Amino acid sequence: MLFSILLVFYILRLIGLYGMFEKAGMKGWKALVPLYNTWCMIEKMQLNKIWFFLQLIPVVGFFINIWIYIKFVEFFGRFSVLAHGATALIPFIYLPYLGFSKNERFAGVAVVNNYKKSVAREWIDAAVFAIVAATLIRTFIFEAYTIPTPSMEKTLLVNDFLFVSKFSYGPRIPNTPLAMPFVHHTIPYFNIKSYVEWIHIPYTRWFASPVKRNDVVVFNFPVNDTLINDEVNFGSRTTYYQEIQRRMLMDHVTEEEARSRVWDDYHDIIISRPVDKRENFIKRCVAIAGDTLQIKNMELYINGVKQSFPAQHEFKYMVTTTAPLDPDEMVKIGIKFYPDDVDKNEVTLRQNNLYEVNMTDGEKDQLSKMPVVKEIKPLIHEPSEENLFVFPYVASYNWSEDNYGPMWIPKKGATISLTPDNVIRYKRSIAVYENNKFEERNGKYFINDKEETSYTFKMNYYWMMGDNRHNSLDSRFWGFVPEDHIVGKASLIWFSWDAGPRWNRLFKKIQ
Repeated sequence: MLFSILLVFYILRLIGLYGMFEKAGMKGWKALVPLYNTWCMIEKMQLNKIWFFLQLIPVVGFFINIWIYIKFVEFFGRFSVLAHGATALIPFIYLPYLGFSKNERFAGVAVVNNYKKSVAREWIDAAVFAIVAATLIRTFIFEAYTIPTPSMEKTLLVNDFLFVSKFSYGPRIPNTPLAMPFVHHTIPYFNIKSYVEWIHIPYTRWFASPVKRNDVVVFNFPVNDTLINDEVNFGSRTTYYQEIQRRMLMDHVTEEEARSRVWDDYHDIIISRPVDKRENFIKRCVAIAGDTLQIKNMELYINGVKQSFPAQHEFKYMVTTTAPLDPDEMVKIGIKFYPDDVDKNEVTLRQNNLYEVNMTDGEKDQLSKMPVVKEIKPLIHEPSEENLFVFPYVASYNWSEDNYGPMWIPKKGATISLTPDNVIRYKRSIAVYENNKFEERNGKYFINDKEETSYTFKMNYYWMMGDNRHNSLDSRFWGFVPEDHIVGKASLIWFSWDAGPRWNRLFKKIQ
């Protein structure tokens, strides 16, 4: 349906261009030949031929092509912002008007050369160009991103400022193109949506390229489709779905009853967001579509092969000492120990001379050499059903965040049998991410009201985890990241700040 509408719009634009060519003294048929028509327009307007070749550049060339059309409209004596906007946004209406209206004529080079813009118009055009250019760059080429949490430490630190490449996996067309520039989903201070959904574009990615294993990836938080909009207690810290899980455990009720209770308590602040307006997260892709992932005592295995840890990964350890740890000595080796600042702390006193410490391998080696340190043991979490992905069934799996899986990652075109175990794992992907009506009736499964015994995936999925493994809200807790949620690849730290610039991190490539 969408393709048919776009095809009609394209034909109407060509018809309008045909009439404009005739008025300009050119053969009308030339307007109907793609690319050749812009060559003829550039020649007629006496523009530099370089503009013809620049329009062939991927993504950017699309907007240069629009500029060529706007310039051609100026040769019909139309210089207003409205005329330019109509050319860019509704050419299928405006070009036929110029081409066939008896009141419109080709004015020629002299009219364009004699036209002088007012100072106000110059400023308006400059501002519009700057906004458009910045928006295009942010949407299709790269975007600045700031690290808000320690989930990727020490690879990435809080208040690292990154460039995220949109080209690495192919530019994604916004689902909600009608949005305020430079803000994500909420207008600051007004606390209202920065976008409208009058126009919704299905998932489209130009020059798509798959995410590679071990890439550091920015993506839209998948379970942020529905959220309790309370920044203190909920948001992305405790998701809408985790609150449902909590109610199921606490109240001993079914999922349907828990969902009803959450709605009764929070219906006035529960909101939903389209894919491109969900919160941005950054993690490392540890498993790609088709992989089988398993975690054994904190060790990650992909397809049965043990994986190396990221160079600057962190884990929590239980440290037994003979005397209290010295905060100053801890800070010297890189471990944050600020007893008066809980948010920054990487050390927690559990009981006399027993500490929980979050640290890298290098920091652990240095800590072990301190005279007061008696023993360092890894903190391996016990099996727990609370908050883990595939809740509430992980109890029977005996899973924890340190012993997890095996879990197969869905791959586009791959088919699974609809068994109870598979439904537990992949129901959300089938129903929510791939937009199917999924029902279970009397032990049978129905997809879009048709009984099915198998399902074939429409998208690739990825498994994301933080390098700070014990302090990361990642796929172990909320599951797969669909390909349509992928924003870009984190490529470069261009600035970093912690009570002053971190000079050693400037222009550092992200590994």
